Formats: sequence, structure tokens, C-alpha cells
Amino acid sequence: MKIQNIEINIKLGDITEENVDAIVNAANNSLLGGGGVDGAIHKKAGPSLLEQCKKHGGCATGEACITTAGNLKCKYIIHTVGPIYGRHKGLESLLLYNCYFNSLKLADEYTLKSISFPAISTGAYGYPVEETLQIIYKAILNFAIINQNIKNINFVLFSKEKYDIYNNYFMRI
Repeated sequence: MKIQNIEINIKLGDITEENVDAIVNAANNSLLGGGGVDGAIHKKAGPSLLEQCKKHGGCATGEACITTAGNLKCKYIIHTVGPIYGRHKGLESLLLYNCYFNSLKLADEYTLKSISFPAISTGAYGYPVEETLQIIYKAILNFAIINQNIKNINFVLFSKEKYDIYNNYFMRI
């Protein structure tokens, strides 16, 4: 499917295997690694990623920063910190929107053409997958207005259940 001139793809797989310009890391505020997607990315990228992340000194929820990708196939990793569901005084949807929009904007500033996202905040941070999809769609629509470079956005889901939910949502729009 397409949104404006951006091709949207839903994939079942491992985001660390993506051969794109950038993958997005669902990071924690410290950027020093954690569990889930964050832990898998740090492990496969190697120790150079941790050293680069230390230089950023952390990342606020909803913001994004970029590093090179170490041993991964992609060129860059964009780190963004999603909200913990129910812990941001009603600002969760805005913060999640910012994760996607700011990640796309940063990729565009680096003249990247392709980017792959995980399901930010839907694991340990407890955000219901179904609730994230309208937020994601709105962020892509608003980003498409200013987009100069991005041609492909992939959503790489580790579980079949999340893949089915994303696929069904994007097929309907």
C-alpha cells in the first residue's frame, strides 16, 4: 500500500536482519540497551553501538537520535523512546506519535530512502497494539506532507499476532 509516495510494507521477521538505510530501535531513556528489540539490536550491532549511544547521554520519551549501525546490514539506527502505557498523564498518544514522526523526520534529514520500524511501546511498555495503529497512520500522513526522501517504510513484527493486526489495519485503509 502507499501513503502519498511512500510504500508501506508489513513484514514478519527480525528487524536486525533488515537491509534498509535505517532501522528504528525501541530504546529506553538511557540508550544503553535493554530487553526486547533494544537488547537484540545492541547484541547484534556490537560494542561500537553502546559507545555511540553513551555520547548521546540519553533520549527523552518521544524524541529520536541516530547512530551508525555497527555490525548490522542497515546503515543507521534511529533510537526512539516510546511511552509506557498509562504512565504519562494522558500524553501517551502524543508521545507515541512523536516517536514515529521524529524518527521519520530524522531519517529524512539524513536523506535516507528506507526505514524499518518495530511495534514501538507494544511489548514491555504495554501499549495496546490496536491503539497504536491510528497514531502511526496519523504520523505517517503528517510526515508525508514534508517528506523529501523516504520512499519505503517497513513495519517488521516479531510475532505473528502483531503482524496480522498491522496487516489487517493497513489493508483496510
